[in-house]
Order: sequence, then C-alpha cells, then structure tokens
Amino acid sequence: MTQKQDARAADTAAIAGMATRKMSRNALGALLTMLAMLCFAGMDAISKSLVVDYPVGQMMWVRYGLLCLFALFIARSRGVRVAIKSAQPRLQIVRSLVAVVEGATFVLAFRYLPLADTHAVAATSPLIVIALGVVFLGERAGLARWLAVAAGLVGVLLIVRPGFRTFDWPLLLPLAGAILWAGYQVLTRLAARHDQPDTTLLWSAIVAFIATSFVGPFEWQWPTGAAWAMMVAISLIGAIAHYALIRALDYAEAGALQPYAYTLLVWATLMGFLVFDNVPDGWTMLGAAIVVASGLYTWHHDWRTVR
Repeated sequence: MTQKQDARAADTAAIAGMATRKMSRNALGALLTMLAMLCFAGMDAISKSLVVDYPVGQMMWVRYGLLCLFALFIARSRGVRVAIKSAQPRLQIVRSLVAVVEGATFVLAFRYLPLADTHAVAATSPLIVIALGVVFLGERAGLARWLAVAAGLVGVLLIVRPGFRTFDWPLLLPLAGAILWAGYQVLTRLAARHDQPDTTLLWSAIVAFIATSFVGPFEWQWPTGAAWAMMVAISLIGAIAHYALIRALDYAEAGALQPYAYTLLVWATLMGFLVFDNVPDGWTMLGAAIVVASGLYTWHHDWRTVR
C-alpha cells in the first residue's frame, strides 16, 4: 500500500512539475512578445524621422547588415559553424524571405494609406495566426483564445479609429502584409521544432541581408553623423525585437501569444506621449485598457488551464 501511495505521489509530483514548466514557458513567451512589440514601437518612432530623408531600401540594408553582426554575437556560444547548420534550410530561407517581403509590403502601404487605416487592417494578423496555427501546427484554439484576440482587435480599432470611406486597392496591401506576418510567425514556430533560436536568427539575418543587397547599395545616400546613430539604434532595437520574438515562439504556441501582440499599439501610444508629447484621448485610453485586459485574461486563463 505504501509503495502504491509513493508511486501515486511521484506521478502527481511529475505532473505538477510538467505543468509548472509549461506555465513558465508560456509566461516567458508572453513577456518576450511584449518586449518585441516595445522594440518594434521604438523602431517606428525613430524611423518616422529617418524615412523622410533616406530610402527605405538603404535603411533595411543597414539594419540587416548590423543584424548579421548581432546574430554572430549571439551564436558565438555554440560556434557559428555549429549554429548555421539547419535541419530545415529550405524552411529557414522561405521564412526569412517572407519577413523581407512583409516589411516591404507595409512600407508600400504607408505610402498610399493613412497610418491608422494600415494598422487597423494589419490588426487582423493575430486572428490569421490562430487559424494558421490550427491548420499547420496542430495547435488548439479554444473559445477563450478567440475571445481574447477579438477583444484585443476591438481595443486596437478604438486606438487607431480608421477612417475608411470607400474600398480601394491599397487596402489590399496591409491585408497582404498581415497574412505574410502571420505566415512568418507560423513558420518561425515551425522552425523552432527543428532548430535552435540562434540558428533561426542567423538565417533571418543572412538571408535578409543578401535579399536587401540587391536594392540597398543602389539607393545609397551617405548619412550624417546623427542619421548613422539613428540607423544603428534602429538596427540594435530591431535585432532585439526579432530575437525576442523568435525566443517567444520557441517557448509558447503561436496562437497563445497573439493577444500580447496588440500591445504594439499600446507601446506606440505611450511612446507618442513621452517622446512626441501626443496626449492620448479617452477612446485611446479605453482601447489600451481593453488590449491590456485581453492580455491579462489570456495569461490568467492559460494559468488556470495548466493547473
């Protein structure tokens, strides 16, 4: 009888340990996602002044060149020769090219559409990620996850309040960008099943740098000292953002992280207030509160589910 009780206690302890590890990974994934969104918001704030004077291709080329240096620094612990070896090189190439095309698509969208309209259409990306995660990753998406993402979408719409009047073809650009961004996250989660995060980061940097090398050097305009400093800052912040997102998708399911992706607009609003002295109105504060509440609800729901 004692042996049975000991075995049962050991099984209970093992299950509790697995649950704790899963919850810790989900929590780390959520924190890293919010860190990535904070960095992306910082990139937007700096890029706002740079894009007026310098071509986008040049900025992306410099950014991915410095990302290569960051990736090599991260990979030094295992050794670059070891880290560069991928179990799925084709997957890594496709995933990296999708990220480059996605970035170019949104840049083109900003040329034709107001910022609010672009963000509103792009906010459909988390819903697409959940759907793609169910189909291609075998992830489970319960009602609570769908409701949390839907609530986050409502919060985003309250923040940006798009001014749609008539449907026009440029609206297809952010929609295509949202699909590409969702596909990138799903492919990154899929790559995490085969390769280490530093391997994925290396492939992201090298493939993107090679791709932008066909554009960046031909649009080159020599930057001033201040512009160089801002480009380096964007590159470092972008490197942290990409690595944080890669690590987040290594820790947690792609669908589980989507409510936290909406914090990008919250960070952008806060940064606009602190840096550009843009005071948010009541609707923006309400939208931000809904976004934060959806993230907290998801965190609490995942914790109860694991328990």
